[in-house]
Amino acid sequence: DEPSAHLDANARMEAAKAIRRTMEANEKSAFVIDHDVYFIDIVSDSLLVFEGQGGVEGRATGPYRLREGMNRFLAGVDVTFRRDHDSRRPRINKNESRKDREQRNSGDYYSYDA
Repeated sequence: DEPSAHLDANARMEAAKAIRRTMEANEKSAFVIDHDVYFIDIVSDSLLVFEGQGGVEGRATGPYRLREGMNRFLAGVDVTFRRDHDSRRPRINKNESRKDREQRNSGDYYSYDA
């Protein structure tokens, strides 16, 4: 549960890569819970999407492939992400920016295009 909590940005990425390498080397899955989109982007091939109202009701849907799951989640929270051209990291779009409007119109809340 939240393996990146209390780590600086570099340590979070090293932790994500270490978890990913461990899963691949051992041919195992892991159930990773985190709020850092970039961390999940590195660690995950697939994900569950939790929907509902905190403390009242909720449900999990999926599993989905990473892109589909991220699109479902981000559409639900009304946020779009693009890929940084140089680093390939996911970056949040400014609300109502040209890129944000383009992605919303195409239903692509989690863009893989740089």
